[in-house]
Amino acid sequence: MKQVLLLSSFLAINLCASAQNQLYSIKTSEISFFSKGPIVDIEAKNTKTSSLINTTNRELMVRIPIAQFQFKNRLMQQHFNETYLESEKFPYATFKGTINELINFSNSGSYDLSASGTLNIHGVDQKRTLRGKLIIDENNLKLDARFDVLLIDHKIDIPKLVFKKIAEKIAVTASFNYIPNKN
Repeated sequence: MKQVLLLSSFLAINLCASAQNQLYSIKTSEISFFSKGPIVDIEAKNTKTSSLINTTNRELMVRIPIAQFQFKNRLMQQHFNETYLESEKFPYATFKGTINELINFSNSGSYDLSASGTLNIHGVDQKRTLRGKLIIDENNLKLDARFDVLLIDHKIDIPKLVFKKIAEKIAVTASFNYIPNKN
């Protein structure tokens, strides 16, 4: 009986320890965008993104606080938050999806991957498949991705006065470093 109890305790401890390592959260992040306009280039960076990867079911969740994008030009930042992205009304951009590839997260290496899900910007959901590269190194994960966002897809209106100054397609670059979630 003691052996069964000891074995049960050992299995329970291992399952709990294993379950903790199945959820990874952000250690550091940087998401940036660049818009090459006919008159004005627009770029900004955000290091306040939160994200989780569940390695058991391959779920990926990203939450970006819109007001945390930093611009070189404060007036651009103000227009971005007040006029275009309306960050008080729509404070976050999100992506919720599933990694399509079957990856063994316990094997170190570099993997091309894609994740299919819903990208929400400016309160508008779009079904998207985003592509990136995942680097697994011991207990750390690094995810890099690049994709484009069309302003029209998320009902981001550009006033007619500046319409010709701003590109309609925004190039987004993301780099996330994950560590096992301790919670």
